[in-house]
Amino acid sequence: MKEENIQIKLLNENAKIPTYGSNDAAGADIYANIDTAITIKPHETVFIKTGLAFAIPKGLVGLVYARSGLSCKQGLAPANKVGVIDSDYRGELMVALHNHSEEKRIINPNDRIAQIVFTPYVKASFLETDNLDETIRGNGGFGSTGKN
Repeated sequence: MKEENIQIKLLNENAKIPTYGSNDAAGADIYANIDTAITIKPHETVFIKTGLAFAIPKGLVGLVYARSGLSCKQGLAPANKVGVIDSDYRGELMVALHNHSEEKRIINPNDRIAQIVFTPYVKASFLETDNLDETIRGNGGFGSTGKN
């Protein structure tokens, strides 16, 4: 595990800095920065403010994932599955929370709504070619490697 300093700006006095649930947690919990409870109807997506802006170092990306308990037990998860926060973005982190359940769900102020993981990435240089190297799998797509 490598530690990296990430600059964070609290956009108002009620914003909470992300926290790690355990010493070895990869994702830091992100909190809702809202004044009153928000109801999310079944199959609705609502943008939840966090009150945070980041200066993510170049070469890293912030990836916003669902919190397992919230998604598995209540059906609430980021609408885009994984949010990508680029190192050159300086605006407020918003979480597009989608209700996959058949019941209304409520987000209260300071609820943990997602988690963020910081990781290095590779920026590709795309090289056009007429031929790709052969592999055993070849062009076998969905389900082509079997069920086991």
